[in-house]
Amino acid sequence: MRLDEIMSTGVKTIDAAESAQAAWDRMAIEEIKHLVVMENRAVVGVVSERDLGGRAGTGVRKNKRVSEVMTPQVVTAKSDTTIRQAANLLRGRGIGCLPIMVGDKVAGIVTATDLLELLGRGQERPGPRAERAVLSRRQEKFRKVPASAMKASAR
Repeated sequence: MRLDEIMSTGVKTIDAAESAQAAWDRMAIEEIKHLVVMENRAVVGVVSERDLGGRAGTGVRKNKRVSEVMTPQVVTAKSDTTIRQAANLLRGRGIGCLPIMVGDKVAGIVTATDLLELLGRGQERPGPRAERAVLSRRQEKFRKVPASAMKASAR
């Protein structure tokens, strides 16, 4: 599976010269945790809730610009990056999101939460037919176990 299959489009951005409080307010309104920071139509950073000090971070945000609190070393990915590669980038760099680039344009964003949700839902594509049949038989076997037998084996 590739990032273009799970990325969120319509990426929310903010100008580097905006106030840190404006970034916090936008995140609250949009119910998101990351904004891609732009300057002259180029990606120059990412600002997260953590960068802004979280709910109690009024002092962190006070009289500061986004450029002062953002993470300037932006790690990006291409839309054909695999889920595994993306997970390794996020984990290895200790970051929470990857802006997805197509050329020099931001086409989407993938967050660590997106990958966890994907993992939690499981694979959406069906496996090979034989594998599905084996899984189906296993699931059927577990459905036939009476509840009383489950309680007895737990003792």
